Amino acid sequence: MRDDQFAAKPFNLDTASIAWVRATLARLTPDEKIRQLFNLRLRGNDAASYAPARDFRPGGITVTAGDDWPAQRAMVAEFNATAPVPLLVSSDLEGSRMSIPGGGEYPNPLALAAVDDVALTAAVSEAMALEANQVGVNWSFTPVLDINAKFKSAIVATRGFGSNVETIEKHAVAQMRAFQKHGVASAIKHWPGEGFDDRDQHLVTTVNPLSMEEWEAHFGRLYRAAIEAGALSVMAGHIALPSYVRASMSDAGVEAYRPASISRLLTHNLLREKLGFNGLVVSDATGMAGLKSWSPRADYLPELINAGCDVILFADNADLDYSFIAAALDDGRLSWSRVDDAIMRQLALKAALGLHKPAKPLPAYDAAASKRIADEATRRAPTLVKDTQSLLPLSPHKHKRVLVFSTGIVFPFIPHPLPFALPDMLRDKGFDVTMAQPGSWVNPKDYDLILYLFGEETLLTRGHIFLDWLRLNGDFITAMQRYWTDVPTLLISFGYPYYLYDAPRAPTYINTYATTDAMQRAVVEALLGNAKWNRNSPVDPFAGDEQAKY
Repeated sequence: MRDDQFAAKPFNLDTASIAWVRATLARLTPDEKIRQLFNLRLRGNDAASYAPARDFRPGGITVTAGDDWPAQRAMVAEFNATAPVPLLVSSDLEGSRMSIPGGGEYPNPLALAAVDDVALTAAVSEAMALEANQVGVNWSFTPVLDINAKFKSAIVATRGFGSNVETIEKHAVAQMRAFQKHGVASAIKHWPGEGFDDRDQHLVTTVNPLSMEEWEAHFGRLYRAAIEAGALSVMAGHIALPSYVRASMSDAGVEAYRPASISRLLTHNLLREKLGFNGLVVSDATGMAGLKSWSPRADYLPELINAGCDVILFADNADLDYSFIAAALDDGRLSWSRVDDAIMRQLALKAALGLHKPAKPLPAYDAAASKRIADEATRRAPTLVKDTQSLLPLSPHKHKRVLVFSTGIVFPFIPHPLPFALPDMLRDKGFDVTMAQPGSWVNPKDYDLILYLFGEETLLTRGHIFLDWLRLNGDFITAMQRYWTDVPTLLISFGYPYYLYDAPRAPTYINTYATTDAMQRAVVEALLGNAKWNRNSPVDPFAGDEQAKY
């Protein structure tokens, strides 16, 4: 990299910082340079579990923050004490159940898009960044620029800001600016754009099927806006963009489907040269099947760097992965000049965050203020999609006996569903609540309200989310029962917003986007008529099915 590239957007480094980058690169040994290419995921916050990652001395780590914030900071300090360069410490600040424990229960991006108040999105994002400061996180793999175009996409679902490009642009840029204002670099993702393929790159290489004209109107617009606004990094996904590759290769064949993370055409030519992105590129997680299904790990790890990625995200076996990079350098598949360029971009990002300077005191953090911001955003998110039976508001006098069907809250990092708190919240308001048992036959005369609760936000490695009537009801016969012709019935989704596709005649339907207890409390208040419903849907909740509107 040239000095003018360090001084330009997005790094904007001064002369002293540029000198630090060059001096640091010069003192790193070849062994240290290879280690700097890796960002390792910590599998726990106890010393025994993170010691191997610490001893590897990587360029960065990804953490799952706990609620002991001083202990989290101490762990980061321990890593930095033995590292040749201060670490990038990353996380996914996405809100909802991806919020930092002990902080605010923030809405996820789809909920913020439903509220559609850019100032509120910025305030929520600033509060999230201040909490990240408290636990030592300085890099977030957000915001998501993916478009919720295919409703069956479980990988986009609630992680993105909806289906409207203008809405996505204004909220994503507001979030990115708020993060970076408070020392948390953003990695906008997933390059070159997800959401027009309803599959999951955790399971398969997904395909962006747009023509380049269409791509420019959608993802080109989004990435250009974020780059212009100063995005410090981009995450390259395991996503193909055949239209661009075919324009450059007359007989592309299977190469048209090469993942962007290992495609120099997409990550260097299109992102760096055509869009003018000068920041750091990080690969998406290298354990995903969208990459693993393409080629052996010994081949694709060097290809990530050659394609233009500056950071390798995660390792199956750090020492073995190290050997794959070393072997590629030995046999010429990878050059030291490309490694140096990748390390310089890492160093430039660290300098842009001020990591090369003496640590400053932690910024002030007002927990009560953060909670107020989180609660306001949460309160405004629940969206009444339809109420054709004029059911709402609920009353314990009119709807005393409630039967609840639910498969619980499904979270990809927890092996078993979590129970909803909402049934107990209704009991506290004077309702008699019964949880339906799988396979049991229901006598409609025994109940005043049938309530369905769904808690599936974006689910990594799930493939698709749908209303599984068999799992919900327990057997073949009861799976075919629909009680709303006999009993007032309400469906509430605390996540995936498209359940009407599988229940188009459901008479009353609500989307709330997030499964947190705070969101459940907000919904109960609105159900009782104590709060107004949002009526703005950030996606088409009817999934293109007109009958679902009625």
